[in-house]
Amino acid sequence: VALTSERYGLRRLPFSQLTRSDLAFFEGLMPGRVVTDPEELKLFNVDWLKSVRGCSKLMLKPQTTAEVSQVLRYCYERNLAVNPQGGNTGLVGGSVPVFDEIILSTALMNRIISFDKVSGILVCQAGCILEKLSEYLEQQGFIVPLDLGAKGSCHIGGNVATNAGGLRLLRYGSLRGTVLGLEVVLADGSALDCLASLRKDNTGYDLKQLFIGSEGTLGVITAVSILCPQKPKAVNLAFLGCQSFAKVLETFTTCRTMLGEILSAYEFMDEKCMELVERHLNLSNPVTGSPFYVLIETSGSNSTHDEEKLTNFLEKSMTSGLVTDGTVATDDKKIKACNLMLWSLRERITEALTHDGYVYKYDLSLPVAKLYELVTDMRARLGQSAKNVVGYGHLGDGNLHLNITAESYSHSLLDAIEPFVYEWTARHSGSISAEHGLGFKKKQFIQYTKPNEAILLMQRFKAMLDPKGILNPYKMLPCSR
Repeated sequence: VALTSERYGLRRLPFSQLTRSDLAFFEGLMPGRVVTDPEELKLFNVDWLKSVRGCSKLMLKPQTTAEVSQVLRYCYERNLAVNPQGGNTGLVGGSVPVFDEIILSTALMNRIISFDKVSGILVCQAGCILEKLSEYLEQQGFIVPLDLGAKGSCHIGGNVATNAGGLRLLRYGSLRGTVLGLEVVLADGSALDCLASLRKDNTGYDLKQLFIGSEGTLGVITAVSILCPQKPKAVNLAFLGCQSFAKVLETFTTCRTMLGEILSAYEFMDEKCMELVERHLNLSNPVTGSPFYVLIETSGSNSTHDEEKLTNFLEKSMTSGLVTDGTVATDDKKIKACNLMLWSLRERITEALTHDGYVYKYDLSLPVAKLYELVTDMRARLGQSAKNVVGYGHLGDGNLHLNITAESYSHSLLDAIEPFVYEWTARHSGSISAEHGLGFKKKQFIQYTKPNEAILLMQRFKAMLDPKGILNPYKMLPCSR
């Protein structure tokens, strides 16, 4: 059952209430794209995990930046709170209203504006679905430098607004490096056109970085310019079993040394993850009997060269005892089948967890050597009070996804997890959010990662760009006291 704002002890800020004249204005601005039906709105008031729920009475579906500008100018003058929403696939409650904020959906802003085959620069509206962009670019011989389990429904604007990480950050880096420009509408309705298509621009402050990862609290991203790499000609997958996390780490060190520039992903999962995927989703694990599993992907331009490097790595890993079992796909036919099977084992863990009960989710950055210690310590701390405690994630960039399931929500279990998980992370110089953001659920814990001076500066940025606080209120930053 989704938790409402009352669970978190929040009170609605003094924003204006929606009136009939407000509805008349929006209907006149975008006829047929104003949603007020309570049944239709239910889906957009609840997050993907069904863990938080708002009560918005209005959703707007603009198609252009000009319409977004008019909406925000009106809302700013009327002091109406706005909740920007993309594909609503976020995991920290940042994409749904907390109270009755107007939902501003980018669903109809899904136009590809341009693509330059020479430079690999794509310009598109914020509502383009990641998988659709990927399909379009593949036909051009390119790929999006971002891959997520939620690619079938997440929007590129939402990805940028949350600085989404994903499965291939190890190879292509974060969105902070691949996004070249943004078009953003500010709280007062003014449009900021920084939609550059240049690799190099050293003139003044890099304003786009303010909005990447700002979770819709500083402005609404309406268009994106992003640098896309060429599609690799040779892709190989290996799914391996390791007998300990120490072996997982050793395998990664060997992998990085021997595979070098062709290594594009290094994912790890514990056996509990695989048990849940098999039990709840009926997926088949081709490598059984290991406490840990590793999914390795290589991407290159020469299949013979890449296969030789991968074969040498696997031989060394097996003979040295780092890996006890595994399966490999090194040709196009197998790769397509393995993408469905092997990547599904990793990408659908989140889905499997939702079938296991209520899920407490944590997305942490930690020194790689300490990554799994938190899972072990949490299991010992919670004992039988939790149904399952699992760990998986992007080992190549030190990103642990710690998930705890229970039959139902329990406040006492939450108290046992928090703030322990954040204190543990801070003690080991980690970050309480590696890629999901802070959203609604984790905003009050930012101090475990950021010093007070940094938090105060963020609040000053917010006050400068959104002085009335109408954009995605109650999210990302702790409430000022």
